Amino acid sequence: TTFQDGGEEVEDGAVYNVTLKKVQIQQAANKGARWLGGEGDQLPPEHTVRQYETSKIRAIKAGTLEKLVENLLTAFGDADFSYISIFLATYRAFASPRAVLELLLDRFGNLETSSHGEMANLNSLESEMVLRAEIASVLRAWLDQCSEDFREPPDYMCLLKLLDYLKSNMPNSDMESRVQSLLKQFQNQEVEAVDGFCSISSSDLVDGEELVVSNPEEFSSFQDHIVAEQLTYMDVMLFRRVVPYHCLGSIWSQRDKKENKNLAPTVRATITQFNAVTKCVISTILGTRELKIQQRAKIIEKWINIAHECRILKNFSSLRAIISALQSNSIYRLKTTWMCVSKDILLMYEELSEIFSDHDNYLTSRELLMKEATSKFANLNSSEKENQKKSQKRLQLQKNKGVMQGTVPYLGTFLTDLIMLDTALQDYVEDGLINFEKRRREFEVIAQIKLLQSSCNSYCLIPDQKFIHWFRRQRHLTEEESYKLSCEAESAADVNILSPKSQKSMVKRISTLFLGADVFTPPREQPPKSSPVGVSSGESTDSASVSSCEFNHSETEDVCVTPVSSPEDPLKKLSGYPLSSCSPDSSMNTPSSGVSSKVSIFNPGSSLDSGSIPTRDLGSVPSSATKLLPVYNRQSEGSCIIRVSMDGLHASVYKSILITNQDRIPDVTQRALLKHNLEPDAAEDYELVQVISENKELVFPRDANVFYGMNSHVNFNFILRKKA
Repeated sequence: TTFQDGGEEVEDGAVYNVTLKKVQIQQAANKGARWLGGEGDQLPPEHTVRQYETSKIRAIKAGTLEKLVENLLTAFGDADFSYISIFLATYRAFASPRAVLELLLDRFGNLETSSHGEMANLNSLESEMVLRAEIASVLRAWLDQCSEDFREPPDYMCLLKLLDYLKSNMPNSDMESRVQSLLKQFQNQEVEAVDGFCSISSSDLVDGEELVVSNPEEFSSFQDHIVAEQLTYMDVMLFRRVVPYHCLGSIWSQRDKKENKNLAPTVRATITQFNAVTKCVISTILGTRELKIQQRAKIIEKWINIAHECRILKNFSSLRAIISALQSNSIYRLKTTWMCVSKDILLMYEELSEIFSDHDNYLTSRELLMKEATSKFANLNSSEKENQKKSQKRLQLQKNKGVMQGTVPYLGTFLTDLIMLDTALQDYVEDGLINFEKRRREFEVIAQIKLLQSSCNSYCLIPDQKFIHWFRRQRHLTEEESYKLSCEAESAADVNILSPKSQKSMVKRISTLFLGADVFTPPREQPPKSSPVGVSSGESTDSASVSSCEFNHSETEDVCVTPVSSPEDPLKKLSGYPLSSCSPDSSMNTPSSGVSSKVSIFNPGSSLDSGSIPTRDLGSVPSSATKLLPVYNRQSEGSCIIRVSMDGLHASVYKSILITNQDRIPDVTQRALLKHNLEPDAAEDYELVQVISENKELVFPRDANVFYGMNSHVNFNFILRKKA
């Protein structure tokens, strides 16, 4: 089979990409070969005759909403077999369920008045049967893939409209029974609070029960693999409930608006859980002042072992949450405590941290995630013999149980890609047509989420109510509390407990581990600014974020705090998992660079810091979709992405703005104000400033071209400041 670009076809209200597909349909021996009794597959090519068939594949590239809905009925005829799935997964970015349903049923589904072009030459009875089959096919796919679209309590207008249509046009059909059952199910279900993990466990706090700081002995009583299994159980339950369209950049990026406080609850729930794990790690290590150095080191070792168990279970969400917590400033700065951590455990920690390295746009974690997405068990490799033996032994125990494992991803990776796609690609093209090529690109990410959700059905985990109750009772330390306790623990450490020789050996070992050199330079310590660990002032729990590298450059990065370590931080190369639970733009800085004061689970957008979005298999998507996208900190093909923060706010609370070589100050200022939910008409009252260094700024004249005027040799960080 070969493919050839057939150009574009333009119709009223739609533009199509055309691909010519050439397929060999027959191979036979020529006459002379047949006279000799030969068969085609037994002869060389010159003695055979091949027959080919060329078919045309039309994939809609852009169109009006009416055309996109109409294409649901004709996509199979145009050989665009994935169109219905792509449309259903992404249409919420440009239309409501009611608008699509009304078009589908009233305009195209009216069997009495419809004059569907494809049926023009058929008699009315046959035309009606074909149209009924097409409508039924689309509705069936909608109910299968996106039944949550019809959950509109208390009226359920769309579901009732669909039910009326089916009663009139397809009475007593299976579809009608199915819709009735769905309506009854929605009406009978209690409204679940999906925030956090409250709907998973029945072990809620009883009335009057208070949150407590972790008791080291109680925590130590839980076996490592039990803790990992329970964290995985919680993560699986939440991840399976994620509604894929909630992750779309155009939707997730609106979550910080007041009227959208309940937007994307399934994504917020995963963020809340991620942050809860990170804060739990910090609290168990620092919560008890009386701990000796060796005891604190044992707790760190236990969490590293738990992270390793999460790796065996292919739970990359809790794995990254634990690594991010261990790379946080309050834990990372415990130099004396880290010296008491055993060498084997430190090597294991290094290997686990390298999974989330930000090298090549987090290529290691992306490749590993896709490699293990559908595998039965984890693929474990360790450069250290003891760790390798331990890993294989634990893995063998899992295999002996005969139960396959799913894969729980770090959702922040996907949120990052979707935020950057939304920033880089336009919603509309010429003549106001909806850019459906953008939706095809977004669906590549959505499809991966759905694949991983499907794999999670393989898990067979039983909740341990004792651990879950313990986990939910933990009082999380604020940022100030954790930093203060960290300073107290370090200052109280008896520096003489290790001999000079032992200290020298440990320092060299740690420096080799983190830097690959013989000199260990601890990061610059700074007290936290103001926000508590994981929770930004004025934000709800799900606004907390675990700072890590992946979500560094989200298109909406509203509640993030810059890491407190210096640029030379030894942990710079170890990236953690940030998920910005805050706004769609929440940007967290990498735990790899020390620890950001916030533990932000999803920072949608950071993954593009080191390059463009990785190329994926586009299937039937036209080659034009693979065009290199603009990225942060690099100008390419006349465009780039900059970060704009408001003067007076923390620099990490920024918005990602796409600019081209045609954009001047007024245009960029208006877009930045709009992104920050301010009135764009006030653009004349603001000036745009590029931050060159701590003591240097570049102030742009009113009509300057931002693309050519900016300093491209420093970070593309800008400030919007009110004019004096």
